[in-house]
Amino acid sequence: MFVYIVLFAMIAAFLALRLYSVLGKRTGHEQPLPKPAEERVAPPLPRTVDMMPEVRETAGRAIDTGAETGLRSVIAADSSFDVAQFIEGAKSAYRMILEAFWKGDEETLAWLVEDEVRAGFSEAIAERNAAGHVLDNRLIVIERALITEASVEGRVARVTVRFDADIASITRDQEGNLIAGSMTDAVETKDAWTFARTLKSNDPNWKLVETDDA
Repeated sequence: MFVYIVLFAMIAAFLALRLYSVLGKRTGHEQPLPKPAEERVAPPLPRTVDMMPEVRETAGRAIDTGAETGLRSVIAADSSFDVAQFIEGAKSAYRMILEAFWKGDEETLAWLVEDEVRAGFSEAIAERNAAGHVLDNRLIVIERALITEASVEGRVARVTVRFDADIASITRDQEGNLIAGSMTDAVETKDAWTFARTLKSNDPNWKLVETDDA
């Protein structure tokens, strides 16, 4: 019994660290998604509004001009927020959420998205299952991830990211027969996803709260 308790504790710790690394925490390193050991060696560095030019340079063309004022508000409210790290985490979240939706993995969706978005995903999954369809989609490449909006409303920070991606879409029946789509013709997709987090809370994670076409 003690062995099982230890095993479950290790699994829970791994999942917590995995989710913590997905979005938006400053580590002191420029590499995206640092390992837990790196976080222990280098404590978070303070971020100030005056550092926005340096952040913009680090993130390349990852910030739309109209989002800069909002990002200054986010950084002022949370000095650990790092734009480049957030962009890399957002791209990882985009891939993880899409793959979970395609597979019908509602357990993974539950800890990556808020309830309203999860309900929409769940409804689509249920309809797909009722029709006997199976998605065999592939995210080929994310061409661009651009922060288009940012704001702080009360204690909640919101950041919208536009994703330009190429996706190969395949729909099969339950026997694996092709119904629609092609693996050789990727579809150009443009999505606008909004992530949110309650500032100064015990939960450091950002979750998907809204999806739209860009």
